Amino acid sequence: MVINKDKVIEYFKGVRTEWGKVVWPERPQIVADFIWVIVICTIFTLLIFILDVAFDKVLSFIPKY
Repeated sequence: MVINKDKVIEYFKGVRTEWGKVVWPERPQIVADFIWVIVICTIFTLLIFILDVAFDKVLSFIPKY
């Protein structure tokens, strides 16, 4: 496989051009999104923990042979 140097350079020039068009969020938005991710992950973790304990209790009534 032959890599064309001109195409690689052209690709990275295009990447640099597109990178300049990106509109990055402000710091307060990033902080708010981060907090939401932590809250949602915590809620789902607690939900899975509660379901795990509940299923463990329910399944403990099934006799083991």
